[in-house]
Amino acid sequence: MESLKQALRRLAKAVVVITSAHEGVRYAMSATAVCEVSMDPPSFLICVNKSASIYPALASKAPFVINILHYTHEAVARNCAGAIKGQARFAEGNWGTLKNGVPVLRDAQASIICDNWKTIDHGTHGIFIGGVTEVHVNGEPDPLVYIDGRFTRVCAVETGCI
Repeated sequence: MESLKQALRRLAKAVVVITSAHEGVRYAMSATAVCEVSMDPPSFLICVNKSASIYPALASKAPFVINILHYTHEAVARNCAGAIKGQARFAEGNWGTLKNGVPVLRDAQASIICDNWKTIDHGTHGIFIGGVTEVHVNGEPDPLVYIDGRFTRVCAVETGCI
């Protein structure tokens, strides 16, 4: 539906990289389809296309991390989307590994570590609900934002970029 695609181009969203690991393989994908679900219990959801390489790992209940990107992480976002595949996605960025083997972007705006609680299949996507086990926050908020098919940052009209 073309009008829906045009409407979604007007919805500004923070850019994240979702990471996971399964059977010794690391996965990463750029995404904007993430959302907090509840503060009690603390939980998030991520929506992942069934054709994405990370999908089978998540469908196997692998834990995941939601790495919220700083506006300077555009190269990381681009590496984890589209043409670059597999381990080459980790060529950009300051990556570490958690005790559970999941990659984490060390200098992300925030990294939300989740156990993989529940999967809901819907159309072309899987909706994964994760229970938050740990959160790391870095610096002042200045997220990378995606709108109208491009990356940008948040700027206040009165004061310029924050």
